[in-house]
Amino acid sequence: MSDTIYSINGPVVSVAHTSSFSMREMVYVGRKKLLGEVIRIEEDRTTIQVYESTTGLRPGEKVIGTGSLLCASLGPGILTSIYDGIERPLEEIAKEQGSFISEGKTIPSLNLTKKWDVTMKIKAGDRVTGGMIFATCPETSLIEHRALVPVDVNGTVKSAVNDGSYTVTDTLAVIQLDNSNETKELKLMQLWPIRNPRPIIKREEISIPLITGQRVLDTMFPIAKGGSAAVPGGFGAGKTMLQHQIAKWCDADIIVYVGCGERGNEMTQVLEEFTDLIDPKSKRPLLDRTCLIANTSNMPVAAREASIYTGVTIAEYYRDMGYHVAVMADSTSRWAEALREISGRLEEMPAEEGFPAYLPSRIAQFYERAGYVDTLCGKEGSVTLIGAVSPQGGDFSEPVTQNTKRFVRCFWALDKSLAYARHYPAVNWTQSYSEYTDDLSRWYGNHVAKDFLDLRSEMEEILHEESQLNEVVKLIGSDVLPEDQKLTLEIARTIRVGYLQQNSFHPEDTYVPLEKQYKMLKVISYLNRACKPLIAKHIPVSLISNTGIFDTVIKMKYDVPNNNIAMLDAYPSRIDSTLAGIR
Repeated sequence: MSDTIYSINGPVVSVAHTSSFSMREMVYVGRKKLLGEVIRIEEDRTTIQVYESTTGLRPGEKVIGTGSLLCASLGPGILTSIYDGIERPLEEIAKEQGSFISEGKTIPSLNLTKKWDVTMKIKAGDRVTGGMIFATCPETSLIEHRALVPVDVNGTVKSAVNDGSYTVTDTLAVIQLDNSNETKELKLMQLWPIRNPRPIIKREEISIPLITGQRVLDTMFPIAKGGSAAVPGGFGAGKTMLQHQIAKWCDADIIVYVGCGERGNEMTQVLEEFTDLIDPKSKRPLLDRTCLIANTSNMPVAAREASIYTGVTIAEYYRDMGYHVAVMADSTSRWAEALREISGRLEEMPAEEGFPAYLPSRIAQFYERAGYVDTLCGKEGSVTLIGAVSPQGGDFSEPVTQNTKRFVRCFWALDKSLAYARHYPAVNWTQSYSEYTDDLSRWYGNHVAKDFLDLRSEMEEILHEESQLNEVVKLIGSDVLPEDQKLTLEIARTIRVGYLQQNSFHPEDTYVPLEKQYKMLKVISYLNRACKPLIAKHIPVSLISNTGIFDTVIKMKYDVPNNNIAMLDAYPSRIDSTLAGIR
């Protein structure tokens, strides 16, 4: 007797009185063969979540098991591609079906007919172990694809092909497995369950920053390669824009951008921008090192829940080749809402604000897949996770933000009032923090300057003092403040406008190298120290401000090009000559 649908509740389908399926097994549901996954097994009922629209599905239709878990197809061709949440290639679907995805259509995630120029790294008689590189091919103009031996394969090469052009389904080598009469064929393509982290040798100490070119992040709230960060902010605070900037300019080798439940027009903007953008290092299209996963808000809710895992599995695959990968998840709040909706359909007991009780553990499982690791192939690689959070009404006390905060070490709180004042990135310097600063101190000392973090602490202290003085100013105005405190406010304004605020449309300000960031900090610090003797001589700050020196320092971010940073060395003498006129 075949297994048939007993009941349908949105994306949740149940099958009665069956023992045919195992937990997390991938199944095909109904006459259209909709893709589903077993999520609960009870004595008299098996529950399946369906990753496609269940419109038109009826009780009595067949459910067919596959015997395998929900897997991602891994191999050359992932980069430059655009997938939905369950790794269906949207460009191929658009060519075949038009603008709307038909239910039940299975199109391979990778191009099965394209031939790749393969260079073999193994030959007959060689010994291979799981995770080692057995072949390479140029996937794009920027990235070499390193084909990996499946992690459960250990043995001796029985036969191997010569270098040449092969598809992802061609057999490149046959392995005689250890302590077995069985053989295993090696191909460019392999499958991996998306909910299972890929194995590593060990986690390394986090000690190298992910350079983003955004001053407020690199200087004030740095993130490490292999680290995790949350970007919370209300509607219009600039979460997506900040993630776009990081994706464009950070020094990761590969970008995986997951649009999880975002509006379709925002994903369209991402696709257009990434297609047009040129990688600043190689002068090649940025899409050559990018994979996009677009699961928009009108797509099935269950696939939205899977999209996060699909993205991080692809990231781990390239990490295992020895690459540094950055994952942008926009936004994890929509992912949590998908969990809440499916949990409601399953009639589970709700916890805070209706979210399931296992929300914290799911968030932890996702962010735990970040890390800087020694891979099975003997290289170092990393996955850096940056997740946007969209709290309703900008309330950071809601469950998704609070639980995310527990599991990340970098918190970039976006402020809607800063965004409305056209201060971008709208990162609030009083609410944000990074716990990676101490881990990265040695790197900054060796690669930037010994006093870089000292200058950072000085700026942080001035901004903190400004926030306290602003409370006084709101009550009684700034005129009653002593001149040294007025100077603090003026220097703080210089830091805020001249350093923390950045113009993503200006060619010299959209990306700022660390050397320029350091020299800008030195100029601001020098200005602060140069003004203090004047204040001690009872010269008012208004008189210093009238010289225009504060505005000159603020404009240095535009006036000094990134290819001529040495121009900043002349600013201290420029400050001295300007201030000498009022002594």
